[in-house]
Amino acid sequence: MKINTRLSEYVRACFTGIWIESHEHQDALTEIAQLCRDEQWQLATWDIEAGLSVSGQTEQDASSNDPLAAIRSINALATPDGTAILILQNFHRFLQSAEVVQALARQIITGKQNRTIVVVLSPVVQIPTELEKMFVVMEHDLPNRQELDEIVAACLMVGGVITLAIG
Repeated sequence: MKINTRLSEYVRACFTGIWIESHEHQDALTEIAQLCRDEQWQLATWDIEAGLSVSGQTEQDASSNDPLAAIRSINALATPDGTAILILQNFHRFLQSAEVVQALARQIITGKQNRTIVVVLSPVVQIPTELEKMFVVMEHDLPNRQELDEIVAACLMVGGVITLAIG
């Protein structure tokens, strides 16, 4: 099952804390962004270097590299009849802070009322004890053989040049 299908099911069920284990962040972000466009969900992403980036806005707030501010930012995206998703990249690095853990717990609870979803995108699953029951964990799998064949076929159809190293 693709990440979009599983993520869509969790969002519709109002799981407001989702942890995605992935070593391919850009692929995961691309898939999630497409899902948000299809569903008309508001999307924001955050990482320590780039800061907060809200889909549809041309400016990134690179000055907002504070993890607490990132968590609090999602409430500004909430709408009465919509869903907002905040993706926190490599956020496992910030979960040693009691303030960050508390803010994340509060946001996950608040998210059930205003349909704001916090997604942690990380290569490892390191959830603090206080948050374990608040997150559902998903794996973003690498493409299997059939999916790789489909990718190659699609590239060939559009005239792409593909070089494969078989080892």
